[in-house]
Amino acid sequence: MAPLEILISAGEASGDMYAARLSEALRKRTGAHLFGMGGPKMREAGVELVADASDIAVVGITEVLRKLPAVWRAWRKLEREAKRRKPALAITVDSPGFNFGLARRLKKQGGRIVYFISPQIWAWRPRRMRWIQKRFERVLVIFPFEEEIYLKAGVKVDFIGHPLVDSVRSKMTREEFTARFGLDAARKIVAVLPGSRRSEVERNMPIIAEACQRMRDFGAQFVLAAGPGLKEETFRKHVRDGACWTIVEGATYDVLAVADCAIVSSGTATVEAALLGTPMVVVYCVSPLTAMIARRLVNTRLFGMVNLISGRQVVPELIQDEFTSEALERQLRRLLESDDARNGQKEALSAVRIKLGRGGSIERAAEIIAGMLSQNRHGQLTGAV
Repeated sequence: MAPLEILISAGEASGDMYAARLSEALRKRTGAHLFGMGGPKMREAGVELVADASDIAVVGITEVLRKLPAVWRAWRKLEREAKRRKPALAITVDSPGFNFGLARRLKKQGGRIVYFISPQIWAWRPRRMRWIQKRFERVLVIFPFEEEIYLKAGVKVDFIGHPLVDSVRSKMTREEFTARFGLDAARKIVAVLPGSRRSEVERNMPIIAEACQRMRDFGAQFVLAAGPGLKEETFRKHVRDGACWTIVEGATYDVLAVADCAIVSSGTATVEAALLGTPMVVVYCVSPLTAMIARRLVNTRLFGMVNLISGRQVVPELIQDEFTSEALERQLRRLLESDDARNGQKEALSAVRIKLGRGGSIERAAEIIAGMLSQNRHGQLTGAV
């Protein structure tokens, strides 16, 4: 008898990581064969990739235009494979820009779809909640405040906790880290996480580098954590003389754990910093046209996920026009010069860690999805799409 087929689609580096772990957990429970779109983590986890997430990865509303041909190709590939293989269930992971279009196509085939790591449409398109209600059988959320939002919209939802709670751990002490990378353990260390995509780095790094150069009198050491797939030269061209820079690959959690404070591009990295208790300044910048469109769509006064979880601003946000080298310098000096400022943030971040759940979110998600596979809406054994 052929194994159960499950389609799974992830379009971001973080989504690829979460989907890989979920795929392994589902295979152990159901013996299913998983296929779809993703990246290296999913491939390592045994998912058969019929589309590559790197072909569609992009940030911003206007920036996505040049990726449209690749997006269409990926949709068509997944649509054809779903029609041929008739998966019992489809799982979309984050990446609403791609997965909304995929869900629309799969629903036309009569597919059952679950959203694992829900899209943050409550922030920019709250009216799309009804759209989600019609197309997704269930939504699994990783932030505590999201559950109530989806419940109010009539969406079947489960808060499972954040997957990073189980995986964010440092491996080195400050002494071990500084010895390994030739740093002075007695001097202040600033972690720099400018983004996981080249486009983010190109926009964020010039401002970050200028702010760090302005602080050359302070004597701080700036340690840049390079994202997966980004080479050192991507960052080195932005680094200026006058500041002490070290670029580290494959040790992001250690960089954050040993740092006195961090500059973090808004996104998953802010949650990682929060879990490690690292005081931070959140920064972000997109193209002017994307920013203009986003201002009309965004429905929240807070931008950084740490602040959204807290329900108030506990870490400074420098977004778009407010993201200048002068503003970043001021925030860094405040954190580096004031024990009270750093300790105040650490206390607030401790509360964030508690809200992110007790761990085991992937296992909870796998249990829920395995239950969906065992019965259909009428309590009978599920059939193919």
